[in-house]
Amino acid sequence: MWLIRADNPTAGPLRVRERLDKHEYAVDHWGDCFVVLTNLDAEDFRVMTASIDDPAAWTELVPHESGRRITGVEPFGTHLVLHQWADAQPGLRVMFRDRSTRRIDVGDSPCDVEFSANPEYDTELLRFDYQSLMQPRGTFEENVRTGERALLKQTPTPNVDLAAYETTRTWATSSDGERVPVDLVWRRGTERNSTAPLLLYGYGSYEMSIAPWFSVGRLSLLDRGWVWALAHPRGGGELGRRWYRNGKLLNKRNTFEDFIACAEHLVAEGWAHPSRVAIEGGSAGGLLVGACATMRPELFASVVAEVPFLDIVTTMSDPTLPLTVTEWEEWGDPRSEPYASYMLGYSPYDNTDAADYPATYVTAGLNDPRVSYHEPAKWVARLRSVNTGSRPIVFKTEMGAGHGGPSGRYDAWRDLAQTFVFLLATT
Repeated sequence: MWLIRADNPTAGPLRVRERLDKHEYAVDHWGDCFVVLTNLDAEDFRVMTASIDDPAAWTELVPHESGRRITGVEPFGTHLVLHQWADAQPGLRVMFRDRSTRRIDVGDSPCDVEFSANPEYDTELLRFDYQSLMQPRGTFEENVRTGERALLKQTPTPNVDLAAYETTRTWATSSDGERVPVDLVWRRGTERNSTAPLLLYGYGSYEMSIAPWFSVGRLSLLDRGWVWALAHPRGGGELGRRWYRNGKLLNKRNTFEDFIACAEHLVAEGWAHPSRVAIEGGSAGGLLVGACATMRPELFASVVAEVPFLDIVTTMSDPTLPLTVTEWEEWGDPRSEPYASYMLGYSPYDNTDAADYPATYVTAGLNDPRVSYHEPAKWVARLRSVNTGSRPIVFKTEMGAGHGGPSGRYDAWRDLAQTFVFLLATT
């Protein structure tokens, strides 16, 4: 990275650091110095400072802490605000010039908190966005010194009693003893007595940290007595880079084992009826639910696989496809061992053998540039040919959509309604 002084733009640029393999860093201006967010000798990142005249010389400001992933730093005149993930929960922390700190209190319930727009540098007011499984997204403004807070705006939810819903977090134990967080939401009055239908959602790839989000549409399921759960399996970034590394490449099966463990845990704890568990995932999350459905078809009543990545060995063996080469860092290159055998061992398409499969709803987009429509089409054809049961296997291709599904608010609502109808009919 090179820097040019705004007050002397014709001067030669200053190089921050030379490029090093796997070294990530970002630089921002903080008054009389620079602030640097870096993973140098810190896999979950730390914060450094550097002088204006010598940006290559760094001094540690916030040390590295394993499992606490610092994802962003916002500098203000009198303080910094850090965005971080710790214990699979996002949060904001203020650090003042005297190095004292203060946590922005968002409670202990599963939630999402992110920086909002903060264009003013010389201010003690911080704007941030907050939402949870039972609270719609709102923008708040808080005085970082006094804690005085004001709600500036919030997504309206007319005719909805938000107090009618509850949320919590539980931890499942995976096959190797690793504890996996799961967030849940349900309507008050839904008893935890092993009778409720449950929808378990997951992703678990690319170091994506999936924070809980509010959905008006989801309330339709909750009002019908469903429990909705969000799993955080390895392969995501919710518990730091170690969590990601242990769910990629030759550790990818951990993602599937974690998700299966979450389903079993929720049944064992009485959150769901043993024969009424549905699972949902899209894209790499479609790989997740596809792999789990072929590994443990008896565990699930229904599966929703949206634009799923299912024929992983064939796709990753073809470097002429637009995403294959860059994706080798996530999955491996199956043209050689040990990746060939390992990936073949969990690829949903290659492991779809004769079995009584769950009811399955698979979607594709004809114009999808990431997961070509032929992948889910091949899997559906194979499922139908080897399925020994009678539960439906439905395939829907959006003829005018890509990877994100149908565009337009009303088309998106209709798409969600179709998914819910399938779940209600089959779970």
